[in-house]
Amino acid sequence: MAELTRATQDYLKRIWSATEWSDEPVTTGRLARDLGLSPSTVSESIAKLAREGLVEHRRYQSVTLTEEGTRHALRMVRAHRLIETFLHSRLGYSWDEIHDEADALEHAVSLRFIEAIDEHLGRPEYDPHGDPIPRPDGTVPPRQAIPLEEAADGEATVLRVDDSDPERLREASTIGLYPGQAVRIDDGVVSIDDAAAEIGRFEGGVWVTDNR
Repeated sequence: MAELTRATQDYLKRIWSATEWSDEPVTTGRLARDLGLSPSTVSESIAKLAREGLVEHRRYQSVTLTEEGTRHALRMVRAHRLIETFLHSRLGYSWDEIHDEADALEHAVSLRFIEAIDEHLGRPEYDPHGDPIPRPDGTVPPRQAIPLEEAADGEATVLRVDDSDPERLREASTIGLYPGQAVRIDDGVVSIDDAAAEIGRFEGGVWVTDNR
């Protein structure tokens, strides 16, 4: 994982991840907001990545990954999600702790280490949050899901809970919103057995099967 700088790896992973569950264009302004950096810093970094053939970007337009940039991004996403799965399933980390830990570890491990984790875990297709784990050949397991707030009233199954906000993960845990959990949706409320919460608390953070 060390052929690119850590900063470059972070940019490529962020650009790819930003388009995984959203149609919003990836702009330098959006990246600056997501990464907590100044727009000028991001613009300079994107220009450097473009010169290196990792992204395509024209001024005032969105940023897209090249084929080479996508290859590197998927390696990082694969490493991140396999490390998360290992920490959660083998080391007992709670699911609101593993994201930051994986962020630190993914830059330090070798490709051989990641492949060993994958084999040890039985080659899982999804991480603890329900995100698909890219395969070694760069393909990504399919996951058809819609945001909870777009689901129709009735039964649905949780497929994914966004891992970018530990507090939201803890909130989801309070009523049992885990991937694979069946839920009931009724007039803006999601419920599991006797636990219930307003769907607005999880807007943009919980994804379910399409029951429309």
